[in-house]
Amino acid sequence: MIDQFINFVIRPPRAEYNPDQYLWEKNFTLAGRKFTRQDLELRNSRGHTLRCSHYLPSPFPADTSLPCVVYCHGNSGCRADANEAAVILLPSNITVFTLDFSGSGLSDGNYVSLGWHERDDLKVVVSYLRKNEQISRIGLWGRSMGAVTSLLYGAEDPSIAGMVLDSAFSNLFNLMMELVDVYKIRLPKFTVKVALQYMRRVIQKKAKFDIMDINALKVAPKTFIPALFGHAKGDKFIQPHHSDLISLSYAGDKNMIKFDGDHNSTRPQVFYDLVSVFFHNVLHPPQVSPECSSRYEKYYDLGDLQVDAGIEENSVLNVARMGSLHKPSQLQDNPSGQIEECCSYTSSNRESWGRCSSLGSVGEPFPDCNVSNDSEVTLKVLATPLRTSKHAPAAADVKKDKKKVSTASKKSGRDKFEKLEALSQRLRLCILKRVKHRRNHSS
Repeated sequence: MIDQFINFVIRPPRAEYNPDQYLWEKNFTLAGRKFTRQDLELRNSRGHTLRCSHYLPSPFPADTSLPCVVYCHGNSGCRADANEAAVILLPSNITVFTLDFSGSGLSDGNYVSLGWHERDDLKVVVSYLRKNEQISRIGLWGRSMGAVTSLLYGAEDPSIAGMVLDSAFSNLFNLMMELVDVYKIRLPKFTVKVALQYMRRVIQKKAKFDIMDINALKVAPKTFIPALFGHAKGDKFIQPHHSDLISLSYAGDKNMIKFDGDHNSTRPQVFYDLVSVFFHNVLHPPQVSPECSSRYEKYYDLGDLQVDAGIEENSVLNVARMGSLHKPSQLQDNPSGQIEECCSYTSSNRESWGRCSSLGSVGEPFPDCNVSNDSEVTLKVLATPLRTSKHAPAAADVKKDKKKVSTASKKSGRDKFEKLEALSQRLRLCILKRVKHRRNHSS
């Protein structure tokens, strides 16, 4: 049992995948614009090769530089976990860099360290980006282990423009104590502590780090980078109080967003919208199509917005105010007016905390949406690949079976989706209007 728990920490199930199958394609179209995926290899201080990918516009705009967000995956994760981040950020002129940390995915290394050695991997990535004259500001987006990695690195590099920290844990030792209860390991408390001390020594010998050193509460009071904390209310593995503790001691500008779901669930559209606004304000990407905003306002005169999903309007506005009050860049419409599909395999951000798969499956059912409770419209639809339908001849038979569903049920589902989509648009446009109004007022 103890050996299993040790492997649970330092050797979770490893994501083995084909980059051309599970990542965005080498050349793809998103929101009417063309992008490319550049694969590269970097070497960390321990001599491990890190497999990385950088998503960029194609062609890259001349005589300008663009900001970049580095996506940091969780334990048992990989580069595919950044697929959703690419959907959100690329159309806004923010490039996305993602990597397999040492010991994860296709990179070298035998063990993960839940942030300790991953921090050094992140340092290598940031150093590489700093040397690239096409890259301006740099932001970090981490989930679980990746969030802790971002915190540990951010404490050493105040030049980072902003961080999104999704379900970070405050202290690894305390988390391991909690997980003993989660996995129903019935041992007396003193026995558990003795076992953890034994595990500490074994992990030090195998993975070359001390679990007592991974403590986000030590670095939070001396970190001043603007941060957006996110946590699922139903997370049973890294419980929400971990983010609460970090946020309370965090020295920089911060905001906390909590939403329905669990540790591995797909994040709601509202969260992604706030992430997009946050990175606009701290990274200041150049504008692409300023007339797009007026076009949206012409068709959607929304007035005041009532914010659902358990997120208070003050929290939304705080995110909009973080960083600069510069008007966020607008997305560029497809000139043809048609919705262009693009091929990409979705990632699920699953972790070994609760499920031993980082890649998930395309056929997984989406979580139910409820406007009054969680207002979830996820980006998973955008990240679902076309090629799955191309290579699945039996899909037509599946569709025929689905036609047996009652008309009333279909209509109800369409109405629900349309309402949720409208709510998401209302949220984005309300934030843009408020930021624009505040900027004009201040000037």
